Amino acid sequence: MRRAERERSAAILETNNDITERKRGESLLRESEQRFRAIFNEAGTGISLLDLVSGAPIENNRALQTMLGCSRDELSRVEIYDELTCEENREADAIQFRELCQGNCETLRQEKHFIRRDGRSVWANVIFTLLRDAEGRPRYVIAIHEDITERKRAEEALRRSEGYLAEAERLTHSGSWAWNVRTLETFWSQEMFRILGYDPEKVRPTLSHFLERVHPEDRPLIEQRAKAETTQADWVDAGADYRIILADGTIKHLHSVSHSVMNESGEIVEVVGTSRDVTEQHEARAALETAFEQIKALKDQLYKENIVLREEVDKTSMFEEIVGTSPALQAVLVRVAKVAPTDSTVLITGETGTGKELIARAIHKRSPRSSRAFVSVNCAAIPATLIASELFGHEKGAFTGALHQRLGRFELAEGGTIFLDEIGELPAETQIALLHVLQEREFERLGGSQPIRADVRVITATNRDLESAIASGAFRQDLFYRLNVFPIQIPPLRERREDIPTLIEYFIHRYSRNAGKKIGTIEKRTLELLESYAWPGNIRELQNVIERSVIVCETDLFSVDPSWLSFESSSPQQGPRPSGGPIAKKSVAQEKEAIEAALAATGGRVSGPSGAAAQLGMPASTLESKIRSLKINKYRFKNI
Repeated sequence: MRRAERERSAAILETNNDITERKRGESLLRESEQRFRAIFNEAGTGISLLDLVSGAPIENNRALQTMLGCSRDELSRVEIYDELTCEENREADAIQFRELCQGNCETLRQEKHFIRRDGRSVWANVIFTLLRDAEGRPRYVIAIHEDITERKRAEEALRRSEGYLAEAERLTHSGSWAWNVRTLETFWSQEMFRILGYDPEKVRPTLSHFLERVHPEDRPLIEQRAKAETTQADWVDAGADYRIILADGTIKHLHSVSHSVMNESGEIVEVVGTSRDVTEQHEARAALETAFEQIKALKDQLYKENIVLREEVDKTSMFEEIVGTSPALQAVLVRVAKVAPTDSTVLITGETGTGKELIARAIHKRSPRSSRAFVSVNCAAIPATLIASELFGHEKGAFTGALHQRLGRFELAEGGTIFLDEIGELPAETQIALLHVLQEREFERLGGSQPIRADVRVITATNRDLESAIASGAFRQDLFYRLNVFPIQIPPLRERREDIPTLIEYFIHRYSRNAGKKIGTIEKRTLELLESYAWPGNIRELQNVIERSVIVCETDLFSVDPSWLSFESSSPQQGPRPSGGPIAKKSVAQEKEAIEAALAATGGRVSGPSGAAAQLGMPASTLESKIRSLKINKYRFKNI
């Protein structure tokens, strides 16, 4: 044991560490530092490094020395940077820089204006970046200076050029504009904003804003021209004269010249042009025109407006095919075929949703006037104070807000047909004016004194009982006789039930095609339900139910939710049905007696929660129809 211990104590332990890689790394680091310093000094962008602890610049490169006109030693002084900064920006720049040094932000961008020692002005785009130590405290700031002096000079020259151009545009009343046909980005000069009456601080220039200012009579011409400029590579530059209407109603006359700009592929990418305010010149010429020329100009404007209106009406006047083969419907179509070739006034009556306007369009399309306008007016949808102006037009200044002359619907329908829906809602004073048109075939605009001839066929419609309205004094009897030259009564859907399957099939096909669905069969229970339903809303209600059902249908089997047809039970305002059962199952005498009793109990009131319809358990429109068919005067119950 002692010998072994002596042998262990006599042993020598020696270790060797290979530092070749460390030495190689140190050599590479020195080489990297040398390359970095060479790049730092030779960089074309000015760079400086500031030590935040000592507050002194550590390093700056040659590009920065050349840019600021100082030596390396001069730029090593803290004060020199502030001394060279333009005085007007010095304080604001210093405040931002202190925020960076305090660590409140990581990066700071400034456009700095320097005045070199030799008096030269230098602009630089400077990016200050904050560098932190291992503990996250601000340690260094590195600044990269990009010389933008030439750019600033170019911008100044451009501003001067724009100033000269703006002054020239102001003196000549000419505005310049540009429109990118791909991005739809639009440019207007300041004078263009002034000409159009827009505030450049509030309105962003767009083609829509421009078209809003264009006079309605000239707008189609401008839209057609814009389309040609952006689609026809061989478009020849030419001038265009048109009018604009400012927000206060002032009308200006402009003359525009435009040019289409194409790329290397021959595609039009931009349209540029100028618009000059020639209102003064136009007014000077207008002052020399004779009365005959003024009248001719007005006729030309009216002709153009009628053409535009006819084009618009042609797009919207297409009507669906009248569907059905029931005797009741065929009797109506026979009357339509007889009266269509004539110019007789037609009065169409029937419940809401029976298709009165459809019949009116059918009469127009089969008449000699079919190539002219069909103008539809819903008398119930227009306020009573505006209906006369809507029908007959008005002159400028005829009433408050009449800033310019407006053509009425009768003028717009010249040579064609005007359809007056809900004629029973026409105010009394307007009834007199309409009677005059029907008798004399002429009218006057509001505020005007010259009679205007009216070559217009009149078709009217109502769901009201006009004879009862005459008895109550709400409708003129002489006007009724003028309108009721050729009456056509449209039967409700419940009186032409044999047409319901055909209508169902037609609407299913129409709406399933629009929805991209394929519905092949109809549930038998659904067909029976639809055929047995009373349809108080008539074809319009059927159409809506079919459309709604197609939307929710997820298979090729068509079905309808029965709750959608429970009209009476779905309305909380309607009372329960009489214990004796539906009124429709009683005899005519019993039915009339029940209705008169309900009217007497409600003081002649038909609709509403306390009306006769609610007591009888039926829709108000159905009760109105029964009152007419049974010739009951509901007004005699008013005083009971």
